[in-house]
Amino acid sequence: MIVGIDLGTTNSLVAVWHEGAPRLVENALGQLLTPSVVGLDDDGQILVGQVARERLQTHPQLTTALFKRYMGSNHEIRLGSKVLRPEELSALVLRSLKEDVERAFGEPVSEAVISVPAYFSDAQRKATRVAGELAGLKVEKLVNEPTAAALAYGLHQKDETTILVFDLGGGTFDVSILELFEGVMEVRASAGDNFLGGEDFDDALAQYFLARQAGTEGFPDTSTPLLVQRLRREAQRVRHALGQQAEVDFCLREDGREWSQKITQDELQGALAPLIERLRAPIERALRDARLRAADLDEVLLVGGSTRMPLVRKMVAGLFGRIPSMHLNPDEVIAQGAAVQAALKARHAALEEVVLTDVCPYSLGIETSVTFGRQHEAGHYLPIIERNSVVPVSRVNTVQTLHDNQTQVLLRVFQGESRLVKDNIYLGELDIPVPPRKAGEVSLDVRFTYDINGLLEAQVSIPLTDETHSLVIENNPGVLTREQIAERLKALESLKIHPRDQQVNSILLARLERLYQECLGEARQYVGELAGQFQHVLDSQDEHRIREARAGVAQRLDELERQL
Repeated sequence: MIVGIDLGTTNSLVAVWHEGAPRLVENALGQLLTPSVVGLDDDGQILVGQVARERLQTHPQLTTALFKRYMGSNHEIRLGSKVLRPEELSALVLRSLKEDVERAFGEPVSEAVISVPAYFSDAQRKATRVAGELAGLKVEKLVNEPTAAALAYGLHQKDETTILVFDLGGGTFDVSILELFEGVMEVRASAGDNFLGGEDFDDALAQYFLARQAGTEGFPDTSTPLLVQRLRREAQRVRHALGQQAEVDFCLREDGREWSQKITQDELQGALAPLIERLRAPIERALRDARLRAADLDEVLLVGGSTRMPLVRKMVAGLFGRIPSMHLNPDEVIAQGAAVQAALKARHAALEEVVLTDVCPYSLGIETSVTFGRQHEAGHYLPIIERNSVVPVSRVNTVQTLHDNQTQVLLRVFQGESRLVKDNIYLGELDIPVPPRKAGEVSLDVRFTYDINGLLEAQVSIPLTDETHSLVIENNPGVLTREQIAERLKALESLKIHPRDQQVNSILLARLERLYQECLGEARQYVGELAGQFQHVLDSQDEHRIREARAGVAQRLDELERQL
């Protein structure tokens, strides 16, 4: 069975192609969204999803989120005594989604199409594949999130159309321009920001609150992980509420005291203005690279939960002079599109064949030296494959030796858009022997070939000697080797995963603990009593009593949170 997965920075979803349409699959808690959060419980067992997110505030040293932002790097995250890489944490989320489908359909899941931000680098894409492999999934196909959104909207079934997909999620921002003609869906251009999303809006709003509270007597130290999580959670609540209300109270409670600040929609706009402005540059770059004007677009699609913000929708409408499309749930559309891509891959009879073409999101090139008079300045970047070239692509450029009687040329390969290689990402290098001649007499034809699987081959031909040298870049710095993958897989298999059928109780206990910390006075006492009562029922191991008590406690907590 092949599934489509939206592996998100904040939340993840899984969908299957079922009875002629994409169907989202609920997790063990009956929810479609599984928070991309991993943690340890008090016994050292792995927690994934909502129960882990509830413990972000109460057990920050044992819980982590936003690890997708570190995919493709050497970053490591400590949870208690365990140290895990972003690929391993993502693998735990993928494994839980895989188990949800297997439980729902009663058959094993062997393969997945996973969505990635269009602006993900080569290393980040490889790391995503590794995460799938660690989760026990075969991942032959990654689909760009904007392309998945277009598939979910059924745009592959239309005639000729040009659309822009504006995808603003919890952690990343992508904009892609797609053109459909004669059964071919072609990505014309992609741009984005891998460090811009709803989480950044929450951080900015929290910083605004802190700035307004500066100098307040007795204000707590907000650098502790516990208070950072509390501020983020409150900022998210306020940001969402301001989508419906003119003003909302931002509250922080600590040690029996409360600090409150009214936030209006105008103040929210002011606090988030720098981030909203950052959304414009990728849009303008994508239009420029596609050689299109806003008026040339047939449709603008909004994707990602953060596009629910009125500020964002207003900015998009103003920029394009039209109301953008948001017919499908922006949180769910990418997973649905990934399921369509999975069905296309499986050549499902209900779908007409559509050819998808993609682009290389970053420029790829080499280090060169620039001559100023008699001075040579190394460290300059010579792009060979320009960003937004349709893949597969092969390009060649010619360079010459720099010194008399030079016998070696070091070819260093980079990825990025900056003028100097020190500001780009190093991918690999190749040492090439050349015949000793006067400077400039030996030419080297450097050919880059980039395929649909993100594999880059650098081939260097020397016409003078008819020799050819090549370098295939499969592993980037920060990407695990085959041996490391096998080692990490073995380590993951030994981890104890918290039983999913018990999560429904664990999540309520975690919620009670969080609310106990958040509340004061009578409300705190009330939450403590509820926690004690529910723990007493759990100790009875009577499933019928537990089910009834769980529903009753959850209802009371819902009422309490509405009053807070």
